[in-house]
Amino acid sequence: MTLSVPAAGPTTVQEADAEANRQLTTLAGWRRFVDGPPPPPGRLSPGQLKQLSPTEQDLHDEDRLDHHARMLTVSTSFVEKTRICGRRLVLLNRHAISARRGLMVSGLPGTGKTSAIAQLGRAHELLDRARHPTISERIPVLYITVPPAATARMVAAEFARFLGLPVRPRSNMTDIIEAVVGVCTDTRTGLVLVDEIHNISQRTQAGAEVSDTLKYFSERIPATFVYAGIDLETSELLVGTRGAQIAGRFTLVPTGPFPYGDEWKGLIATMEETLILHDHPPRSLVKLDRYLHNRTDGMIGALSHAIRGAAIDAILNGTERVTKEGLDAIPLDHAAESVRPARKPTRQR
Repeated sequence: MTLSVPAAGPTTVQEADAEANRQLTTLAGWRRFVDGPPPPPGRLSPGQLKQLSPTEQDLHDEDRLDHHARMLTVSTSFVEKTRICGRRLVLLNRHAISARRGLMVSGLPGTGKTSAIAQLGRAHELLDRARHPTISERIPVLYITVPPAATARMVAAEFARFLGLPVRPRSNMTDIIEAVVGVCTDTRTGLVLVDEIHNISQRTQAGAEVSDTLKYFSERIPATFVYAGIDLETSELLVGTRGAQIAGRFTLVPTGPFPYGDEWKGLIATMEETLILHDHPPRSLVKLDRYLHNRTDGMIGALSHAIRGAAIDAILNGTERVTKEGLDAIPLDHAAESVRPARKPTRQR
């Protein structure tokens, strides 16, 4: 007798490739994100594991690898503050006919800015779906990223690309903007998320034109605009007259590294609970909370990368547990790694 283990992830190479191409910057990718990840693979007892055939064992391991490869979103205080501020602004803007207020999310790389605005967008869309369950053509949220060295036409094309509108080489800006505004108005878009906004510099002509284009979109589309980027408080987005207009209309929510404390310990405990390993001692990662804070410099992105990477290694090498040695073997981003030599070793209880 064998035990059937249903696959939680893609079952063919074509499906895996298709899933990888579904990014937040496309409507299909965004909707897949809102629908949520597939359920995690089941936790099998030692007896159930022994009943698996070699093929079933490989499939079970592959499902677990796929599970740990997914970026886990943890509801931190920063995510919650972003969600509440965003929700408040959406309500305040509901009956506004001009000068709608927006939200700026700012911080260092790896501090969860994209996760925070994505969770805000997901909550908004799920609420919209609940209120309008029979209207499938609504597009409550639009998500784009600002390309490096962006031009106004490039940003307008990003709006169109999300909506699936064709942008031909000869399409002029007016045509693109009118098409985007028309679709957003018809589909009741209420939240526009603009990531990587720090790529806009008001000191250049191209950057100023991008800023003007986003402002024009915000005036034509009855939606709340949310910007996210690196250190926006000191960026060139907020310089000059255009920057002053943005600063006067947008609420700023800053983020940064987590201090060592109860919330940090809670983050580790939450991430540890998602591990599906056959020989991982419960709460063993929580006991490494100080080490993990020193190792990642309090950055949630680095913490997630370290834990998920060590879990993947634990499956591949058969140890089936995340240890301090396994975490040390995971190379982190340069910013996190570069501060390690300056720290004094901390003795972990």
